[in-house]
Amino acid sequence: MHVKKHSGELVPFEPNKLKHSLTKSEASEDEVDTVFQRIQPRLYDGITTRELYELAFDLLKNHRDSYAARYSLKKALRDLGPEGFYFEKWIGKLFANAGYKTVTGKTVQGHAVTHEIDVIATKGDSMLAIECKFRNDVDAKISVTTPMYFLSRVKDIKGISFSFFETPRQFTDGWLVTNAYLTSDSISFGEYYKLNMLAWDYPAHNNIKNQVDNLDLYPVTCLTNLNGMEKSLLLKNGCILVRDLVEKPNYLEYLQTAKHQKKRILIEAQELIHSPVPEEM
Repeated sequence: MHVKKHSGELVPFEPNKLKHSLTKSEASEDEVDTVFQRIQPRLYDGITTRELYELAFDLLKNHRDSYAARYSLKKALRDLGPEGFYFEKWIGKLFANAGYKTVTGKTVQGHAVTHEIDVIATKGDSMLAIECKFRNDVDAKISVTTPMYFLSRVKDIKGISFSFFETPRQFTDGWLVTNAYLTSDSISFGEYYKLNMLAWDYPAHNNIKNQVDNLDLYPVTCLTNLNGMEKSLLLKNGCILVRDLVEKPNYLEYLQTAKHQKKRILIEAQELIHSPVPEEM
């Protein structure tokens, strides 16, 4: 049996790969087996990856909202679009969690030309220029021309003093970050020139997927009890992480929805980041 990817390419169906992705939801072994068995009779040759995802998502949600939320991370990152403005905000939060002070969307004058830096992060003596490459396409890959271009940008801004967070300092390094995949040439180029790169599945043990799962840095767009308009409202008002909502439930006041639904949203958020679920709001 084959599965049709977003690009139209047909690839062999891999049951173990599907089962492994289901375990990432943190559902129990028995729950994963139940979901997997319920998917089996609905499979057919040529089923799309989207149909397969929606089947798994719905069945996981039947068990627990937070399972489906965790399973939907890749889509949730795409929901930080359409232009990627909120993806940059989310990346800022990712680096802030590592102890950096961050600011987004700043323009600096390099040796030759001006550069808009998506995220600037400082900690100690280091200052990072972070380039965010956001993609809406499920199977999008970042070609080698992107790290080549970014390397030249980093070179153009190094050796110049800039004042961020009231302290003059110079850029010490650059990071290329994407919610998509990297081509093999991109990886080879980046590794040869020691360019820091972070993608959905790169590097192998500290990629975006693993960092989010290990550190509970889920974007608020993961939450399955929010509709598209509600997600947009929260993002617009500065609620980027699920953690933001848990720490400040007052964000829910921006939503025109019933109290019982707000409670359900908060419970899902609490469960997703392994925080104690409140008895009352």
